[in-house]
Amino acid sequence: MSTLYIVGTPIGNLGDITFRALETFKSVDVIAAEDTRHTLQLLTHFEIRKPLVSCRSQNEEAASAKIIKMLDEGQTVAYASDAGTPGISDPGAVLAGLARRAGHTVVPIPGASAFATLVSVAGAGGKTLVFEGFLSPKPGRRRSRLRELLATGDAIILYESPFRIAKLLSDLADIDSERRVVIGRELTKLHEEIIEGTASEMRDEFNARDKILGEFAIFIFGNKNVKLSEESADN
Repeated sequence: MSTLYIVGTPIGNLGDITFRALETFKSVDVIAAEDTRHTLQLLTHFEIRKPLVSCRSQNEEAASAKIIKMLDEGQTVAYASDAGTPGISDPGAVLAGLARRAGHTVVPIPGASAFATLVSVAGAGGKTLVFEGFLSPKPGRRRSRLRELLATGDAIILYESPFRIAKLLSDLADIDSERRVVIGRELTKLHEEIIEGTASEMRDEFNARDKILGEFAIFIFGNKNVKLSEESADN
């Protein structure tokens, strides 16, 4: 049996790569990647040359079968998603599960995560944190799930694209306008921005922007005394 390494990589700042991640990439026979072009740029920066194979969300099961065949043949494999830790709103979970069930050792190589990065600066206590990742792009489903999450009263972490962040914040403000929110944009990158305010304040802030760029992580504070607006019920 062989070993599959699940490797966390930087979410923007290449200086966040770990020594262990680099040593792992150097030591394995093959590197599997969500996007081989993206990972090639990372490897080239650190002067690492290894065979690359694709394993993205659209072909993860089929690609996993090929990777497990490599493991069966005794090759060691490292897997990296485009940014951050695989399996957290990124492919990698299917591969890890199948490899373990095939009898191979699956080793985590911890690294950066937008989830943990934002939590570390959110300034919120509490023991329970719900990670939801990306909500549905469909307005009705998004609002319905957001309402369910807010009703728990627990803190929540979401991810969102620049194309839907304003819509998400509008939904949030409609449902619970006073819920406090910390938004991280382009975390660890040159134009990193971390701002805090109520849901209504954040809605107004982003609605006023002419152009919205970057990837977002959103920390929504918990509120065990939550009272949601009746007007926000989905149509």
